[in-house]
Amino acid sequence: MDALENEEPDIDDLGPSRSQQRRDALAVLALAEQLVALPPNRLDQIELPEDVRNEIAQVRRIKSHGARKRQLAFLAKLMRRHDDDVFASAHAAMGENQELRRQENAALQRLETLRERLLDDGDAALGEFIARYPDVDRQQLRTLVRQARMERLGNKPLRAYRELFRLLRTIADADPDD
Repeated sequence: MDALENEEPDIDDLGPSRSQQRRDALAVLALAEQLVALPPNRLDQIELPEDVRNEIAQVRRIKSHGARKRQLAFLAKLMRRHDDDVFASAHAAMGENQELRRQENAALQRLETLRERLLDDGDAALGEFIARYPDVDRQQLRTLVRQARMERLGNKPLRAYRELFRLLRTIADADPDD
């Protein structure tokens, strides 16, 4: 009996703490939500077990908030039954997806800033833009800038404002240096 009392418990055998288990479960739930939110063609590119695919399809069919939340929790539970290695490709795809979204958002913000600069700074900004993109249709650009300014001042629908943004986006997409 003295031998049992003298043995120290091995701390390494206790496993993850309850808080860590909860964090892991919430991470799996977040991954499940991201997978459900993906478009079907993007989801088909990710390697997933068949039971998880079927459950994702089931969650997508449910419209009721409470029922959807329960089904999503069940999907996460189902995903926790599999090894973490199974979802490595899903984690990688989600990381790539987030980085791509960040880059696209940054590009759109740059275009919005450029549009505002063209409208606010006048001919100086327009000259700089034309110098950078000499192949641009100058007459169309000047017309859109002028119309967009008038729309903003006259409380009119912002048709030319949006059209100017589309033009800037097509010019930026065509430029490989951007």
